[in-house]
Formats: sequence, C-alpha cells, structure tokens
Amino acid sequence: MHDWIIYSIGFTAQILFASRIIIQWFQSEKAKKLKTPVIFWKLSLIAAIIFFFYGYLRRDFSIMLGQAIIYFVFIRNLILQKEWKPSSFIFKFIVIGFPFFAVWYGIFGADIDYNLMFSQQENNGISTWLLITGIVGQLVYTFRFIYQWVYSENKKKSSLPLGFWWLSLVGSAIVLVYAIYREDPVLLASHLGGSIIYVRNVYIGITSSASE
Repeated sequence: MHDWIIYSIGFTAQILFASRIIIQWFQSEKAKKLKTPVIFWKLSLIAAIIFFFYGYLRRDFSIMLGQAIIYFVFIRNLILQKEWKPSSFIFKFIVIGFPFFAVWYGIFGADIDYNLMFSQQENNGISTWLLITGIVGQLVYTFRFIYQWVYSENKKKSSLPLGFWWLSLVGSAIVLVYAIYREDPVLLASHLGGSIIYVRNVYIGITSSASE
C-alpha cells in the first residue's frame, strides 16, 4: 500500500482525536472548569478503530497496544454517562464487532511478520531502544485513561480530572521523542498540537480547583 494512503488513514484518526479534544476544550473554556462531553467518547471509539488499523499498516506494535488497552474504557465511560444504550445500532455494532474482527483477522487473515515488528534491522525494523521508548510513551499516554476510568468509577460519573491532563502531557512528550526518531508525521503533528490543549486544560483544572 502506498505511503500516502497509510498516512491519510493515520491523519484521519488524528483529526477525530483532535476534534474530541477541541470540543472538550471549548466546553471547558466556556464553563471555566473541566468538562467531559459525550461526543468525546464516541469520537474516541471511532478514531481508535482507524488508528489501530494505521498501526497495523505501519507495523507499529506500540500504536496497536495503546489502542487495544483503552478501547473498552471508552465504552465504559459511555455506560457511566448513560449514553451507551441510546446509541444507534450501527454504532454499537461497529464498536462491539471490531475487536472480534481484529482477533479473527489477526489469527486467520493477516500477513503479519511479528519478527519484523520487533527486529532491529536498520531499514525495516525499529531499534530496541526506540521500540521501548514508543511502548513506554504509549503506556503512559494510555494510562491516563486507566486513571480516568478508576477515578470515574469511584465518583460514579464519567470525568476527565486534572491528573488525566498531567499524564497526557508526560506521555505526549515521550511519544514526541519516539515520533521524531520514527519519522512519523502523524504522531508528530498530533502530539505537538495536542500538547497545547493539554497545557491549557491543566491550567483550567488548577484554577477551577483553587476557586472551589
């Protein structure tokens, strides 16, 4: 597959990811406190499916791992917001069906060279240190949703707390290093742009907490 097609798929996912953050940011600016809109989670699910596919096409294990870990956290947040059942049948069919399709395709249909994903070949693979950097960055960046999930379960309400945005900043910084060495324009553009909003949300979270 041509590189421009692969990158187009990646940028499509990142546009959806960026859209959810921008919507959340606008609502938070208006309310002067951190908000968690329903559309945030719906866009997250659709973007995760597309970005997982991008990771597969790029033979990038860290991307696929990150999306797989947090996929069901997105669904759980919709349930906490009582917006899962009202969602359309087509949306739920795609969201629930994708993991089963991915597993089936990975076992029976995909031509995956797992050795290539973890190889140290200069031209085709990813060096060990870079692979570790990518995985660590994705894990930190992904852990923000695990933290958010636990926080929301304790509060019995879907929320994007201040800690979520701090973890977003740290994870994004590590992924940026990975993106530069990996020469991945999709990751580079998304995390450069996202970091600005993460900083702003940290500020909103701090100031709103201080005023309460």
